[in-house]
Amino acid sequence: MSMSTARHSQWPLGKDAQYVGPHQGTEPIDVTVVMRRRGAHPTPAAWPHRPPCKREDFDAQWGADPADAEKLRGFAQQHGLTETGCELHRRVMHLRGTPEQLQQAFGVQLGSYQMPDGGPIKRGCHGKPTLPGDVSPAVVAVLGLDQRPVARPHFRRLAAAAAATSYTPLQVGDLYGFPAHTDGTGQTVAIIELGGGYTASDFSRYMQSLGISQVPKVDVVSVAGGTSQPGGDADGEVMLDVEVIGALAQGAAIAIYFAPNTDQGFYEAISQAAHDSTRNPSVISISWGGPEDSWAATTLQAMESALLDATTLGVTVTAASGDSGSTDGESDGQQHVDYPSSSAYVLACGGTKLTGSGSKISSETVWNELTKNEGATGGGVSASFALPTWQSSAKVPAGANGFSGRGVPDVAGNADPETGYQVLVDGQSQVIGGTSAVAPLWAALIARFNQQLGQNVGDVHEALYGIGTKAFHDITKGNNGAFKAAKGWDACTGWGSPKGQTLLTTLASLKGSGSAS
Repeated sequence: MSMSTARHSQWPLGKDAQYVGPHQGTEPIDVTVVMRRRGAHPTPAAWPHRPPCKREDFDAQWGADPADAEKLRGFAQQHGLTETGCELHRRVMHLRGTPEQLQQAFGVQLGSYQMPDGGPIKRGCHGKPTLPGDVSPAVVAVLGLDQRPVARPHFRRLAAAAAATSYTPLQVGDLYGFPAHTDGTGQTVAIIELGGGYTASDFSRYMQSLGISQVPKVDVVSVAGGTSQPGGDADGEVMLDVEVIGALAQGAAIAIYFAPNTDQGFYEAISQAAHDSTRNPSVISISWGGPEDSWAATTLQAMESALLDATTLGVTVTAASGDSGSTDGESDGQQHVDYPSSSAYVLACGGTKLTGSGSKISSETVWNELTKNEGATGGGVSASFALPTWQSSAKVPAGANGFSGRGVPDVAGNADPETGYQVLVDGQSQVIGGTSAVAPLWAALIARFNQQLGQNVGDVHEALYGIGTKAFHDITKGNNGAFKAAKGWDACTGWGSPKGQTLLTTLASLKGSGSAS
């Protein structure tokens, strides 16, 4: 069975759910209230101009204002809500209340929603939460009222694995010239997971099968009640992520943040990873997402604020651009891009079909197997986010209604399941592809860059767009549906796949000159 069938039936998005009546439960509900930041809008730590904000300075500059927290606290007390936590540096207050209390406090109706294909009934929220005029300006979003899933994992198993031309991550790293004498030592790579589970024994066996005796340290972090739960289909996502990073950044530590597949879970996972002063990740890899138009506006604002926190702290965020071509799996006849890859704070990772041996690539084209029902790289033009300044010379096509939007993706890598990655999942050797493999591929490469450069590259967009084609394998053949590959940047594979050592050398020279232009 192809992943296109299995994945979509198991990972329906919230907007696909059917309302079946009022919410019947009486159990208390925990919500995350995201507050505005104090001070002006921060500027991401971009290579090599702007150094990251130090974690110890972040709260005073960009955290929540204590006065805003006090207003929110008074509002909560008026409605009988219990404060279970407040972290001003992350701009969150956690409140707990009964469904009735929360409905009255935020002016919403909680409903029960049947997920498609006979899936479970989930709690959903009808209407946008509202707050009194003296409190409302302080609040960006109220997350957690709605349990409906917001994202899908962007991986694909090949229907006929026996026919695959497949690679280990190490072989892909060789083809892409990952810089020698680097392994990510001193770095921590964070992975965001909204389902599935991690099996340590599989990871150890896999690494040993690659001839790697020193297995990287892996921390499993529970976020907002999410836990590692092996045994389901999404294990393929989790193990693909950790095995690609483990193989290509053997010296790095890995932290997997497991969160529920909800707006609250996704936000909390990114925010907690970005602000994790214990593990101190320098890269965050995200292989989950959903079409831009499936997200509530306030949720997007909250997510953007968490991603901006990450880049302000010098953390690079990589994200898969989707596996369903230029429609992102939508059936409305329009083109869509996937979020969070469409965020300007994220390095969006598209997919290619790669053939080669040793360090020589014989062919690399846009990943598009839609005729075989085996997916295609996401890519296109954002309808939610304007064209960033660093993309102004990339010839991004006009979006819907002529909107000048952010182009997706930025970069690419091997993703076609027909040239996929050999991994070990739940004790079984498998070949898996998808742009889910490209986000951890680039995360591992960035970790190796950080090690060699002696500091985080952080938001690397400006540098990459200044460097252009000379540090990439420019993909000029193929399409993802509506968009065609072309010389230079395109909406299928961005600048292309990496020439790892060339890119590192160029970034190092920019550090020396202090310029990305």
